[in-house]
Amino acid sequence: MTSRPLAGACLCLSIGAPLGIAAVWSADALLGFAFFYPLLIAVVSILGGLYYWFHWERHWAWGLDVQPPELKGNPLITILISCHNQAEQGPDTVLSALDQHYLNIEVIAIDDGSTDGTGRRLDALAAVHERLRVVHLDRHQGKAMALRMGALAARSDYLVCIDGDALLDRNAASFLVAPLLACPRVGAVTGNPRIRTRSTLIGRIQVGECSSIAGLIKRTQRVYGQVFTVSGVVSAFRRSALDRVGYWSLDTVAEDIDISWKLQRDHWSIFYEPRALCWIPMPETIRGLWRQRLRRAQGGAEVFLSNVPAIWSWRYRRLWPMVLEYGVSSVWAFALLLAVVLWTIGLFTALPSRLHIDTPLPPAFTGMVLVMACLLQFALSIFIDQRYEHGLARSLYWAVWYPLAYWVVHLLTTLCSFPAVLLKRCRPRARRESPDRGIKAPTS
Repeated sequence: MTSRPLAGACLCLSIGAPLGIAAVWSADALLGFAFFYPLLIAVVSILGGLYYWFHWERHWAWGLDVQPPELKGNPLITILISCHNQAEQGPDTVLSALDQHYLNIEVIAIDDGSTDGTGRRLDALAAVHERLRVVHLDRHQGKAMALRMGALAARSDYLVCIDGDALLDRNAASFLVAPLLACPRVGAVTGNPRIRTRSTLIGRIQVGECSSIAGLIKRTQRVYGQVFTVSGVVSAFRRSALDRVGYWSLDTVAEDIDISWKLQRDHWSIFYEPRALCWIPMPETIRGLWRQRLRRAQGGAEVFLSNVPAIWSWRYRRLWPMVLEYGVSSVWAFALLLAVVLWTIGLFTALPSRLHIDTPLPPAFTGMVLVMACLLQFALSIFIDQRYEHGLARSLYWAVWYPLAYWVVHLLTTLCSFPAVLLKRCRPRARRESPDRGIKAPTS
């Protein structure tokens, strides 16, 4: 699940490099960019979410009437589960994958060099369930390598990939694979992760973020045709498409972002399927949240900087809006930092009038407009997503803390990640330990 939490959108067609240059020349333009850009993309995400709902989503059955799609030809589906030191939650994840309503599946669990007994527990399950196979890696190789090994061992061309601590909804595999069968040019389908760790304020805020930010982002991107990233915790891939692009890269900390760009550069489409639910734990501490978002920001910067030089030919024109949005989003972080720096300098010395900033905070009216846009965005997303999660409206109370908690995190992680990526001379094999997944045991 990548979401860069600015105001909950991923499309910007109206603001470009000229405005970023003007922001450096004029304090008024700088503040205008810093405070009205989030408003613009919030409006765009609202419009994109509404279009997706009116055009597709409102026609779907929901509640007790939801039925999984029929998969023509009854194809075999392979579910890949990458596990590293997940002896406690890994077995539940495997059982949820085996419990799909669609029966023609095989499950491959990849033990990525675990040292906590994960491999033994997976082997015990494999002895009982004939549709489960376990692949053991001798040492920790990273998620990208684990998925590669699983894909090579798979017997199907349709791969559903989930994390080792996620619980897959019983209809999720069917919903994820249906677009791959219906549309030959679809290379991947991203699902709808739902948060199940809610014992702290940070955990509860993420419930609202998952729907209002990530959900509207994916819907808006699906409308204009390019998705920045599939969800790393629940996605499906066409193996033949993965084979064309060389599978997951081993040297990036965000393999989900990287594979999304690789597929779309090869002219494969990526769809979003909100009915493919997967229940996941998320960080519930400041430290865990920071590490997670810094990794995402660094991975996004790596993919962005490595792809930008190569996509300016006409054949890659469909990627330009996505590149523009990410680039301007990053410029926004540095613009806000510049506003704070100029304000701080102005406290101690006189600046030219055009560079003087009375306060980096938005004026009362601007701040109220941003708050109203944010609340409207949350309300719309809850209205749309309530069919997938009962009681979601209660998260609106906690979501009001989202701008303070996550815009600041986004600002700081962007400022830290870009210099780190630019100064890195080589990119070694990407490996990471299991992240913070909640303080209390997550509910099912």
